[in-house]
Amino acid sequence: MDFGLVLQTDPPASAVVDLMRRAESKGFRYGWTFDSTVLWQEPFVIYSQILEHTSELTVGPMVTNPGTRTWEVTASTFATLNDMFGNRTVCGIGRGDSAMRVAGRKPNTLATLGDSIRVIRDLAEGREAEVDGQRLRIPWVRDGRLPVWMGAYGPKALALAGQQADGFILQLADPYLTEWMVKAVRDAAAAAGRDPSSVTICVAAPAYLTDDTSPAALAHAREQCRWFGGMVGNHVADLVAKYGEHSDAVPEALTAYVKERDGYDYAHHGRAGNPDTAFVPDEIVDRFCVIGTEEQHIDKLRELKALGVDQFAVYAMHDSREKVIDGYGAGVVPALGS
Repeated sequence: MDFGLVLQTDPPASAVVDLMRRAESKGFRYGWTFDSTVLWQEPFVIYSQILEHTSELTVGPMVTNPGTRTWEVTASTFATLNDMFGNRTVCGIGRGDSAMRVAGRKPNTLATLGDSIRVIRDLAEGREAEVDGQRLRIPWVRDGRLPVWMGAYGPKALALAGQQADGFILQLADPYLTEWMVKAVRDAAAAAGRDPSSVTICVAAPAYLTDDTSPAALAHAREQCRWFGGMVGNHVADLVAKYGEHSDAVPEALTAYVKERDGYDYAHHGRAGNPDTAFVPDEIVDRFCVIGTEEQHIDKLRELKALGVDQFAVYAMHDSREKVIDGYGAGVVPALGS
């Protein structure tokens, strides 16, 4: 199993670079960031510095979207980084949540997302692609490589990931839902004539290490990670609006908890202490996140690995970033690392 670190690009950018360097030194192989340029600093500028100050780390957004940049700009940006640093980027992409909604736009359609995956990958790898009716090719790309991993929850998005993406990003660490969604992605890949095992599976969720399992330690860990249930709830609310509260298309284990959801302010998006996540119960925090002692982290991640998960990406938006990076490097990565 590979390990990744996920950060927001809050200023100063140097702190993001330092944490990524620390993560690489502890055995992490991927460095991810949010991509919502109104809320945080521009990630692609910071990737250049991360790549300059690391030797092997692969970097990319978790996730970008087809709407905030034109596709040829996205492709050229990745291709430039790869040309400078040797094919060390990955494009995580989705319909767009905070980046689109904060700017007053709706998330992109799945049709648009599917088209963008093909175009961005082709252009970044030096092939010709059609953009707005115009055939384009980036002439200076040589031996470029850009894996495109897609974030998804709903049945149509999971099918698209299996049909077209190089990897699937699932932003929750619940074993039951992971098994259900990985099966959906791999079934779609097989139906499309692809090798299902060729789709890399990445689970991303907050991880919080505690020294013990006392009620006080677990309560603090849950409060530091409760924001994640609210963030996932944005996507789940879209699914409920589309399919209804009770639908065979989406497991109730995913949708039931958003019944008490009442609005969402992106000013607190992805941050500990988010006041809009009071509706998220402890049960969801425990299911969706990885909290507890080192042994508990290892046990849960072994369960996810057995379900086909290739990478666990640690969301570190809490008050214990360095402890989690160092703790994973000392015990978890050696126990599970590939």
